[in-house]
Amino acid sequence: MIRDNGSDDKVQSHRVATSIRLPIVFSRDVYCKIRVMIERRKTVTVRIGQVPIGSDHPIVVQSMTNTDTADIEATVEQSRQLFQAGSEWVRVTVNTEAAAQAIPEIVDRLEGEGLQVPIIGDFHYNGHLLLTRYPECARKLSKYRINPGNVGMGKHHDENFKQMIQVALENDKPIRIGVNWGSLDQKLLARLMDSNAQLPEPKESSEVLMDAMVQSALESAALAEEYGLAHQRIVLSAKVSAAPDLIQVYRHLASLCDYPLHLGLTEAGMGTRGVVVSTSALSILLQEGIGDTIRVSLTPQPGGDRTEEVLVAQQILQSLNIRSFAPQVSACPGCGRTTSTFFQELTEDIQQHVKEKMALWREVYPGVEDLKVAVMGCVVNGPGESKHADIGISLPGTGESPKAPVYVDGRHLTTLKDSNIAQEFIEILEKYVKERYKETEVKR
Repeated sequence: MIRDNGSDDKVQSHRVATSIRLPIVFSRDVYCKIRVMIERRKTVTVRIGQVPIGSDHPIVVQSMTNTDTADIEATVEQSRQLFQAGSEWVRVTVNTEAAAQAIPEIVDRLEGEGLQVPIIGDFHYNGHLLLTRYPECARKLSKYRINPGNVGMGKHHDENFKQMIQVALENDKPIRIGVNWGSLDQKLLARLMDSNAQLPEPKESSEVLMDAMVQSALESAALAEEYGLAHQRIVLSAKVSAAPDLIQVYRHLASLCDYPLHLGLTEAGMGTRGVVVSTSALSILLQEGIGDTIRVSLTPQPGGDRTEEVLVAQQILQSLNIRSFAPQVSACPGCGRTTSTFFQELTEDIQQHVKEKMALWREVYPGVEDLKVAVMGCVVNGPGESKHADIGISLPGTGESPKAPVYVDGRHLTTLKDSNIAQEFIEILEKYVKERYKETEVKR
């Protein structure tokens, strides 16, 4: 759904006799004010540490460490990196007594550095024991993630689940009931499969599996409330590995409750595959207003940077105009007109400059996250694309006149002609940021 956010400009369309709608033509001022407005699914608000989530709040980016939680130094370091990259809370595995014992020091170390990082405890199998035996761990964590598929078998299932809810109540902590298709409650699944087999037209087994995930999440949430946990202390998730399945299960879950939902594939994979499958699934759901917190579960390269998953999640939200995290640098892919690598090098230089400056800019110039910069390689689309950005440069292609027009707010500012184009454009960019956000700076 597209809306004009407060523009006074009149946007007109014309119909011909055949009732075919001709394209709407926007002035640049009107064009820049148009944003895709997503109608969020209505939810209650759940507060995790100091971070509220739900339909009345921004969609939150989260991540998870892959360190041994018992290794305090490594876990603190990676939590710091993830938080500074933009993860608004960090989940850690709590699977052993040593991990549970390490939690208080991990939290204290981060707080001692002035980093208010909500730390989430991820529990499987023995969570009821660890939370009970290590009360300081339970107290220091900002939320508990509970997988109803592996909290116990048979009669022990409800007892163990109740024990974890009781700890959450004692410490006033929210929980995420995180259903995973790889560890689904087999008793529930068998019951639904049996019921399905009795139907005149049985569903496919994959459909029954999706139904079981939704039912597991909702039944567990109802049970948590029966044990005394407040409705507004519960977040749900139902993770699978395939994008079409994820879309199906979350659409169903979203239609049946008003709990905030955490989105993410249970495992996306490595590299391009992981980025693409996560983007394709999450973007559709987010565009439909489903999702209140997201994680992109990328498999890092050996020794790779764990923060990549945070940056991909941010880019998904920013590409959909949902949230802004950093100025966007657009660049053409290059073609036969741009056999020189200069525009690629300039793009890289500008992106690096923005990255290095963001910590300062974010503090001094709030709103700079919305800045759009264009670096174009030739005269075909260069001037037009540069005009649509806040600030842009159109470089000369192969064999073209050695001049590079610079556009600011849609208007031609100057033309750079010497061999020091990169440095001159970065100086113009710096001046533009200072001037555009000067009023905000003074207010601070």
